[in-house]
Amino acid sequence: MRAKFLIALPFALVMLTAAAGDMSIATFLGKADGLKAKGILAMGSPEIEVLKGEMQGATRAYRTRIEGDKKAGKAPHSCPPAQAKMTSNDLMKHFRSYPASRQSNVSVRTGFFDLMKKRYPCK
Repeated sequence: MRAKFLIALPFALVMLTAAAGDMSIATFLGKADGLKAKGILAMGSPEIEVLKGEMQGATRAYRTRIEGDKKAGKAPHSCPPAQAKMTSNDLMKHFRSYPASRQSNVSVRTGFFDLMKKRYPCK
């Protein structure tokens, strides 16, 4: 029993240290497509929470970046309105716009930052 715990511990630590938003776009899209294929049965899937967590991590990092830019007197990364509107379809369309060969190398966080810069450039 103890040996199993010692073997499993490093894997658990790796999972805990991966920050939300660090999942690749390829993985995110794969999970989202899998959920979509399940239809209504996807409602109880834990994968929904995984995807929500990824997006929450990415948006949290984005807000931190914008606030940090302002505090440092830097030009902001992008300039969204106070009430920016975005649907999951907008997000998925943007993620799918990356060539398949790059999707494994681009994180959800980077993809979200890119989308915000594209949609809300500073003028």
